[in-house]
Amino acid sequence: MQQKVLRTLEFDKIREQLLEHVSSSLGYEKVQRFAPSSDYEEVIKLQNETDEAVNVLRLKGNVPLGGIFDIRPHLKRAAIGGMLRPQELMQIASTVHASRQIKKFIQELAEETDLPILISYTEEIIVLAELEEKIRHAIDDGGEVLDSASDALRTLRQQLRSRERRVREKLESMIRSSSAQKMLSDAIITIRNDRFVIPVKQEYRGHYGGIIHDQSSSGQTLFMEPQSVVQLNNELQEIRVKEQQEIERILIELSLLVGEYENDLLTIVHIMAELDFLFAKARYGKKIKGSKPAVNDKGIIKLFQARHPLIPIDEVVANTITLGEEYTTIVITGPNTGGKTVTLKTLGLCTVMAQAGLQIPALDGSEIAVFDAVYADIGDEQSIEQSLSTFSSHMVNIVDILERVDFNSLVLFDELGAGTDPQEGAALAISILDEVYRRGARVIATTHYPELKAYGYNRPGVINASVEFNVETLSPTYKLLLGVPGRSNAFEISKRLGLKDSVIEMAKSYISADSNQVENMIASLEKSRRLAEQEAEEAHELLKDAEKLHKDLQKQMVTYYEKKEELVEKAKEEASQIVEKAREEAEGVIRDLRKLRLEKSAAVKEHELIDARKRLAEAEPEKSPVKIGKKSKTTKHTFQPGDEVMVHSFGQKGHLLESTGKNEWQVQIGILKMKVHERDMEYIETPKQKEVKPIVMVKGRDTSVGLELDLRGERYDAALIRVEKYIDDALLANYPRVSIIHGKGTGALMRGVQEYLKNHRSVKKIRFGEAGEGGTGVTIVEFK
Repeated sequence: MQQKVLRTLEFDKIREQLLEHVSSSLGYEKVQRFAPSSDYEEVIKLQNETDEAVNVLRLKGNVPLGGIFDIRPHLKRAAIGGMLRPQELMQIASTVHASRQIKKFIQELAEETDLPILISYTEEIIVLAELEEKIRHAIDDGGEVLDSASDALRTLRQQLRSRERRVREKLESMIRSSSAQKMLSDAIITIRNDRFVIPVKQEYRGHYGGIIHDQSSSGQTLFMEPQSVVQLNNELQEIRVKEQQEIERILIELSLLVGEYENDLLTIVHIMAELDFLFAKARYGKKIKGSKPAVNDKGIIKLFQARHPLIPIDEVVANTITLGEEYTTIVITGPNTGGKTVTLKTLGLCTVMAQAGLQIPALDGSEIAVFDAVYADIGDEQSIEQSLSTFSSHMVNIVDILERVDFNSLVLFDELGAGTDPQEGAALAISILDEVYRRGARVIATTHYPELKAYGYNRPGVINASVEFNVETLSPTYKLLLGVPGRSNAFEISKRLGLKDSVIEMAKSYISADSNQVENMIASLEKSRRLAEQEAEEAHELLKDAEKLHKDLQKQMVTYYEKKEELVEKAKEEASQIVEKAREEAEGVIRDLRKLRLEKSAAVKEHELIDARKRLAEAEPEKSPVKIGKKSKTTKHTFQPGDEVMVHSFGQKGHLLESTGKNEWQVQIGILKMKVHERDMEYIETPKQKEVKPIVMVKGRDTSVGLELDLRGERYDAALIRVEKYIDDALLANYPRVSIIHGKGTGALMRGVQEYLKNHRSVKKIRFGEAGEGGTGVTIVEFK
């Protein structure tokens, strides 16, 4: 991928934004070096890596990546026998500790979710707990060597503290004497050249004797080491030298130990750099509300509601761009400042971002092709250094592109053929597009030339497009319109700005008949497009409602059969208990009869037999007067709309709506409507009023409340408002359980929805969906 193209598409600004999310200098270095890949398998791996990191952030919010340092220079010195400073050793211990923490973090999380790539990284991390412990045993967090580093160092420091105490006591006795106030500039003990001294006035220097180490700027105060403490200071210096020698011995020993683990530590540095880079990409994807695109090697691009990542989310206009299936070339026509160049850069930038392993600012389900190269001729390319005009500079770029382009290339032309005679420029533009199209490349070109408006109609695989302009507000909407060439709108704009009709009519007379026909055709296309969009939206809503009803029916059936099996099992168990109780009672009666026969020699009286028979009759289980699944043996009823009936095949009560002929009726059972034959129904009663009893239903937008709510593509605040209303409606409909589809994405919507549900007084339990229910993209809600 050419660096010039990456700069043109502003990929360097993506790098700058990514740098804000790294945790160490190692990650910083990786971000500065990273670039798009043209290898299909590698791009898939890069996307999967980022997706796993995004899942970790979604589940945990953050990862323990603090305390990582670039210790490679330290390792190099240690490997050749050099002595490392205490701070360098602490950086090594800190990096080892960080690697151990992230390894533990990923392994524990992998028990909850599938993280094969991250696990493969952490498995390479060697746990060097012993090395970390030895360094921390010898050096504190501030980089100071501890007394516990060795027994010899502990002894020397005890001696040092003892000698210092003796020197201080000696000097304090001097400064507290009666003459000290007169002879000393101040009653304090200070240090010069690592030796304890006192500030003596110049005129009394001979009173104390000893060594002068320093004097004040005025020369009136001398910092003297009195003769009486010279020997004690000498002993202190000897101990300090021994202390320093012992510290150097400890540091050399630790440095040699670090050198022995050089390869393991280099592996840790490499893995920590990769992990820091991965989670930086994941944090950036979360920031731009990105999604993982599907990747193909067939030149197919499908971007749903794609946004330019460098334009603030609250300002950017999202567009759907498709390329590579029905058509391989898009020609965007229309006036300046309409958003044509932004559309080019959005497509190009999303492509290189995806090939670099970044998530793209588009909806879930978007798809990106992996190209061997992306070529772009965008912006004012005038070159002062080479004395080239804008047109000449553009042509230099285009010549270079035509020498390199092939079937696996993406080419972006901005204002193709501009900067020269319009007629010649249009002819060149058509010729260049034909050449690139012939080579099989994917192309998007923008142009002002009206001659190119007919280009898409004359060639298969080419489609016109434009960026919508609102004549009423005299401003562009930045919405891409595929299949509709752009209009100049000059006459409409001029009229709204107050230009006289006579002037406009005269201008129109100068326009050729062919141009007028083209403009009228475009206007007709725009009208047809708006009508088609409206009808498509209505059809889409109807399809969504039908799909929801279908899903609701399926779920109701599943719930019914689950409940039916549960009730059958419960009935069997209760029947078994009743029969067992009856059997025990019968056995008791038989025992009593036998006992009577033995005691009274079979002379059992009639009333005793009657009592026994009565006990047997009481032991017999009661029979239910109604048997579900069979028709009542009452007089046959003539069914009428509004009748309440029992539908035997479902074991549910319903109301008759209307006859569908041939002894069939449409029956309302709960929220479901279905056709049922009369032989499968049993009449219960007719309401006093002949109207059908209203079924408890909560109406949404012209449809019943379904068992699931789809929030994908919604903004965060709007989604939470929909969730709040939907939960209220579901409670009114007496649903025991519903599903909320929020998708995976960045995880912000999922967390917001689940936080709201956890605090709702009517919610009993929430959980993620099973594999067959949508996984972590769906939250199942159970009500109290």
